[in-house]
Amino acid sequence: MSEKNKKLSRWYFGGLSSAGAACVTHPLDLLKVHLQTHQEGRISVIRLTTTIVQKQGILALYNGLSASLLRQLTYSTMRFGAYEVGKQTFEKSGYHLLFYQKLLLAGVSGAVGGVLGTPGDVINVRMQNDIKLSPELRRNYKHALDGVVCVIKQEGLYNLFSGCSTATLRAALMTIGQLSFYDQVKIILLQSGYFKDNPVTHIISSVFAGAVATTLTQPLDVLKTRAMNAKPGEFKNLVDLFLYTARLGPLAFFKGYVPAFVRLAPQTILTFVFLEQLRCNFGFYPSEVQVL
Repeated sequence: MSEKNKKLSRWYFGGLSSAGAACVTHPLDLLKVHLQTHQEGRISVIRLTTTIVQKQGILALYNGLSASLLRQLTYSTMRFGAYEVGKQTFEKSGYHLLFYQKLLLAGVSGAVGGVLGTPGDVINVRMQNDIKLSPELRRNYKHALDGVVCVIKQEGLYNLFSGCSTATLRAALMTIGQLSFYDQVKIILLQSGYFKDNPVTHIISSVFAGAVATTLTQPLDVLKTRAMNAKPGEFKNLVDLFLYTARLGPLAFFKGYVPAFVRLAPQTILTFVFLEQLRCNFGFYPSEVQVL
């Protein structure tokens, strides 16, 4: 299919696709958060899952889903939207971005999305971690928006952006790993002549993208989760948090790596499969004016 006849994504498709994927993969994200904040010895994913289900019921695996959706509808809408609009703007003028330029565009888009998505991420981590705390220590947010209001009232607006610097850097690396590498791998596959623009190609490209994204972001993901779940004043700054984690050993930066990859792989696959379906069915052609 020529570029002229290829449908393009609308700016908000990425947020919708990510939110849809989050509905499926949320339990894996919850387990990842629990493993990263667990400090008393080692615990397996199976044992952790069994413990949660036995104590809280199977629906506890979806604790904090509203916050996860809030995060995706802010963070992913912005990073996908900025990347797509930027790429389409250049391509509309006949200029095709080189790979390193896609990396740069993805990094900037991810950083902006990281800032915008930090409040949702803070509430997401706290709601997911609540069920492992004793009743008197739980925050008991009713839903994501209730969590946002409670943090502003009890801790101040500043704490709603707790861990923002780490989350922003992580978001930039995540977007580089997912969007730019997905685009590049997909282009290589299509140019080989052995693949077509179909779900098989989309899945293969997204698996590669998910692997790269996990490798780039896992150390920062651990730091971000600890920072967002910390009590006010527990860590002085990012350096203090880094040193605290380092004292636990080098592998502490990759705590929960397997669950992170297991979660991110299907999250990435579903996001891009949903995105491509939205593009094919509801996208627009380059000659058209993009509308909401």
